[in-house]
Amino acid sequence: MNFKKLVKFNINNFIPYKSARSMCVNGSVWLNANESPINNEFFLLNKNLNRYPYPQPKNIILRYSKYSKVNFNNVLISRGIDESIELFTKIFCRPKIDKIMYFSPTYDMYRITAEIFRIDTVNIFLKNYNNFNYDIIRKNIKFLKLIYICRPNNPTGDIMPKEILINILNICKKTSLVIVDEAYIEFCCYKSVVHLIDKYSNLVVLRTLSKAFGLAGIRCGFSIANSEIINILNKFIAPYPIPTPVCNIVNKFLSNKFISFMKKSVLEINKNKNWLFKKLKKIYFIKKVFKSYANYILIKCISSDFIIKKLESKGIILRDQNKNFGLKNCIRISIGTKLECKKLIYELKKISYKNIF
Repeated sequence: MNFKKLVKFNINNFIPYKSARSMCVNGSVWLNANESPINNEFFLLNKNLNRYPYPQPKNIILRYSKYSKVNFNNVLISRGIDESIELFTKIFCRPKIDKIMYFSPTYDMYRITAEIFRIDTVNIFLKNYNNFNYDIIRKNIKFLKLIYICRPNNPTGDIMPKEILINILNICKKTSLVIVDEAYIEFCCYKSVVHLIDKYSNLVVLRTLSKAFGLAGIRCGFSIANSEIINILNKFIAPYPIPTPVCNIVNKFLSNKFISFMKKSVLEINKNKNWLFKKLKKIYFIKKVFKSYANYILIKCISSDFIIKKLESKGIILRDQNKNFGLKNCIRISIGTKLECKKLIYELKKISYKNIF
């Protein structure tokens, strides 16, 4: 049997998301997945694994609502932000009728999820925020259901100004949900817009424990929105989305003790980022170092392919962005420990001009 014929669209034309961990490379310094370089080690004994977990554990929602300073009824737990993206797409969008909008270059799962559910996309290339074109939103407003804004943006590290976001919310307040992806917000917590949830009923904020909390391995995320949206999501989310061991870990890490630990880790990572930013600007073949509000730095250099392969041979793994529209010869560097950052700079300085050419 030709199983490809059973798939609802041409699988040969489908470009899947390539996660950092799916790339078969060997290395000792992993600076390609925007993970926390600080490991969390503790022993956890799980009981009652013969029973299903609560679909939406109240103790976790209570702790996260307190942490994020929103009402208990404004929070839904999911298997990472990716499940939330899938939920919003399949609940609110009709195939071949409705549209989603995003601003590239950005997180590719917005596009991929839409493609899987056969939802049309409006991809706006956003070089900068000067003279933002609101007419593109107005032009597509009739069937525009979801607008994704990654803030801080992955992979550029920049952040859409709050006034532009508010203008977008006002333009489509009766037609579209504006979904702000705050996966990296702990690295610039003062930039969060979660406090606007009560004022704008069409605002949704997505959060995760994968980045600043250093819990990428447990796949836990949150949708924050008005209670009506949360109630709708609860009707369609898969049963028992969060396993019992994950619930226990999350409950522990949302305690005051571990939130304080997370904040100290963020300070350390931001300090390493500032150090790395200054050092990268002095490397002769790096043409631009992008300002970043997240736990990574984007650079534009001469011959990114050569640089990535050269560093791979030294055990340093980075994320190639060369194929993203507008990011030719760009590389994203996750912020590691101080030792890892020093090793990266050391190896970059060893690359000679004649080797590149």
